[in-house]
Amino acid sequence: MAMERAVKSRFCAMVRFCLLAAMVVLIVPGTIAQERRGHPAESKNMELLGMSDLQGRPAYQPVIHRQGNRWVAYVGLHAGTALNPLTGRTEGNGTMVVDVTDPSRPQALAHIPGFHDNPEKESQAQMTRVCDIAGGTYLLRAAGNNSLHDLWNVTDPSRPQFVTVIVDGLKDTHKNWWECDTGIAYLPSFDPKWRNRITKIYDLSNPSQPKFIRDFALVGQEAGATVEPVPPTIHGSISHNGRVYFAYGTSRDGVIQIVDREKLLRGDAAPTPQNFLAPQVGRLDMPPDWGGHTTYPLLNVPIPDWQGQTTGNVRDILVVASETVRNECEGPRHPLFFLDITNPATPFPISNFQIPSGDFCERGGRFGVHSVQESFSPIYYKKMLFVAYFNAGVRAVDIRDPFHPVEAGFFIPATTERTRPFCQGEGSERRCKTAIQTNNAEVDDRGYVYTADRVGTGLHILQLSGPARAIANQP
Repeated sequence: MAMERAVKSRFCAMVRFCLLAAMVVLIVPGTIAQERRGHPAESKNMELLGMSDLQGRPAYQPVIHRQGNRWVAYVGLHAGTALNPLTGRTEGNGTMVVDVTDPSRPQALAHIPGFHDNPEKESQAQMTRVCDIAGGTYLLRAAGNNSLHDLWNVTDPSRPQFVTVIVDGLKDTHKNWWECDTGIAYLPSFDPKWRNRITKIYDLSNPSQPKFIRDFALVGQEAGATVEPVPPTIHGSISHNGRVYFAYGTSRDGVIQIVDREKLLRGDAAPTPQNFLAPQVGRLDMPPDWGGHTTYPLLNVPIPDWQGQTTGNVRDILVVASETVRNECEGPRHPLFFLDITNPATPFPISNFQIPSGDFCERGGRFGVHSVQESFSPIYYKKMLFVAYFNAGVRAVDIRDPFHPVEAGFFIPATTERTRPFCQGEGSERRCKTAIQTNNAEVDDRGYVYTADRVGTGLHILQLSGPARAIANQP
């Protein structure tokens, strides 16, 4: 039966592709035919196990959490509204909750709208983090219309319960981080009192009673500052092993900042330049073409070909993703960068990863790096990175030698009837293309890989195959 379902699935995907490819469009005087094309799946050393259409909602960040004997995906969503078949109501986009215990049969459990008090309003909740804390399981979100951060009790993932709004009245939010062992949360937030988006730090160890710790920013982001140009906005951070790695700029004018966690949390919280600099351990200013989207630390990495050296053969590495933001290869190319941070005061670039453009520039949508997984699953840590590459799907990268990262596999999902086309131009110049846009990737401790699509195709659940499995020591 499993083989039959797989064959049917592949057949249906090919039928949809052929129908799209064979569409005949009538030419009306004064207009030009819309180009609408889809594509079947493409892969190397990765295979699809299952997928959820996420009710056709465009997706951003998936987080996979083990709850007892179940594995549950919490998927943050981009802005919009859609019918929720579980309730029969149209709801603003927020968070999809999907049981992925059996990766071949994911089951939608719930949809949590972006506004808890106005579920029908158009909304989004792109970021999700989940922690077992204070005797329950809690979901942290950047929610509303990028206007607030809130918390939900998801101990029963089928019946999420609103807990509290941590902070609202914001002009923008984005990629949060939550330390499950301490409850400390780092919340990118554009507070109107500041010049642009900075980081608000809270203690959420008691989710019903959030405690504000401090605001943190680059010098010049604070109210009353006269630094020009205004420093780049925070995109997100990752806290790991006593350091916090901040990424600013997203796609241009990037700044990478390494901060001592204890000094950050216990230092003087007054928003002054001196207090912003006090916990800083290291900083790298990037060229104007590239920004900081994701900063992922790989610590104590043995360099394979250096083991004969008497010193320096184990290095600390920081992976930096710069986000591609324009369609069809307009603007600069955005690779994935590897920095040596063995001496954190002097981060230094050592290599990059990118793939040839091939025909990706003509497929539609974005082509280039967006992000990498952010969990520290021992199956893949310091061995394999999964790079979300928009219309080039997810790329599995062998990073055992970070001086020479090598692609080990990839998976580009097939488009479906839910995949939204990209349209450019007006009138006779208008043209549309349909292509996958793999937005973010994540892994779980079973070794499964999850990718979320930006244009409504859904959540894909994958596994490595062939030689790539051996890199992660998987049978």
